[in-house]
Amino acid sequence: MMDFLQQSFTVNFQYGVYFTEHLFNTENTVFSDFLAQGYTQEVKRKILFVIDQEVATYHPDLISQIDEYFSVFNQVQLVLEKVIIPGGEIVKNDEKYYREVIEVINRNGIDRHSYVAAIGGGSVLDMVGYASAISHRGIKHIRIPATVLSQNDSGVGVKNGINYLGKKNFLGTFVPPTAVFNDFQFLTTLSDRHWRSGISEAIKVSLIRDASFFEWLEQNAQALVQRDKKAMQYLIKRCAELHLQHIASGDPFEKGSSRPLDFGHWSAHKLEQITNFEVFHGEAVAIGIALDTVYSQLTGLLTEEHANRVIQLLLNIGLPITHSMAIIQDENSPILLGLQEFREHLGGQLTIMLLKDIGKGEEVHEMDHDIIKEAAKRLSGSGF
Repeated sequence: MMDFLQQSFTVNFQYGVYFTEHLFNTENTVFSDFLAQGYTQEVKRKILFVIDQEVATYHPDLISQIDEYFSVFNQVQLVLEKVIIPGGEIVKNDEKYYREVIEVINRNGIDRHSYVAAIGGGSVLDMVGYASAISHRGIKHIRIPATVLSQNDSGVGVKNGINYLGKKNFLGTFVPPTAVFNDFQFLTTLSDRHWRSGISEAIKVSLIRDASFFEWLEQNAQALVQRDKKAMQYLIKRCAELHLQHIASGDPFEKGSSRPLDFGHWSAHKLEQITNFEVFHGEAVAIGIALDTVYSQLTGLLTEEHANRVIQLLLNIGLPITHSMAIIQDENSPILLGLQEFREHLGGQLTIMLLKDIGKGEEVHEMDHDIIKEAAKRLSGSGF
């Protein structure tokens, strides 16, 4: 005889992604309107800000603007202490930064009714989201992305994490943010390299989900390179929209092995690591997209014409399609080792998204190493 209890329940997650400018201008009530939702005098809520050092440097009035904003809108108590941390992958590589955030959370009595708001690039958002998720088993996290890449992709998703044991995102959680605020003004101070880098994720999502968006990117490549405001605002919103649609439509917490939004990422993650993150994530994704596109062509999935269009768009945006460390000499080449690491990250079964057509992907569970080598060779020879 056996006793048995079965538990089953559903948790509904909802969060808004807001598009605005000058978020902390006191005439802009988007942020205060959000914080006013559910306001009661009985529950004392606080908000702690963690800010990317580079954002703070390029926007020197930001901290005073936040202080002034909360002197006008005080439904939530502003924690006067601000945490300023480095941007980029270092903040995910060194444990001291997420421990610092947790210590400040503890020191200021930030509870589960309160908020931790992160302003910065994707790495800062990833790390602060992880620190928030594991503190008190989950403190409300607000994301304020400050790069193209984080506004159109990582910042609107549900993943948080840090790098550990030399592996990207080895520690992490699937916890949606409470809200995301995309302030275009933060993008105006980005370098051209950071600006272009973020466009790779838009190319990625268009290739697997929306052929008309890919065509729009082709038609507007020059405007994007020239930092046309309206073009970039459309790109960010459309890319974020497609990202959110994917999260809602299938497997948001990635219980299975299917990761269509990781198109081009198996080699990108490894390339970032072996170059000590000197290659930006968006640049590595561009190289990964190029590699998997040519692989798709060589295996007969994708026509040569469509493969050439993909490579040409990457080049027109000013993104790299190869790197000296992406050249594959033999079976021990680091990029190929990244394929095995990606298999482990997925949970055992390798699932790679390739291209069947522009706007349409197809998953495979094995990749031919000889064909990967040939694809990398063609890109390094750059006949494109």
